[in-house]
Amino acid sequence: MTNKAVFDTRFFADYYYSENKSLLNKMRAQKIRKGRYISAVVIHEFYNYALSRRSRETVKTQIADILGEFEVVLVDEQIAQISAELRHKYRLSMGDSMIAATALMLKAVCITDDPHFKQIKEIQTAWI
Repeated sequence: MTNKAVFDTRFFADYYYSENKSLLNKMRAQKIRKGRYISAVVIHEFYNYALSRRSRETVKTQIADILGEFEVVLVDEQIAQISAELRHKYRLSMGDSMIAATALMLKAVCITDDPHFKQIKEIQTAWI
């Protein structure tokens, strides 16, 4: 298994908003420090999700924490093309296909519990 991981938006939604204490403890105990990536799309998706739950100031603090812990991968023409191929092949949302394309390009495991990602044969997925 690779030592690189691309984290899906659902990881952060659960990390900041889940009331499942067992899940939160597992998330906080993660030892992966190097090779932690997020697609720039995750910033958009999480920011939008979090704004409906907390104040803008709180959300900005959460985003700053995420940016301090994860390397952001920008969407470039290569990721856009891979994303379009995956989106077409698996009928994914644009966000999911961008995140999957990022994992594929980096040869990284995608950390998600979203069942949409499990159908993508080109990437490996894992959850906490």
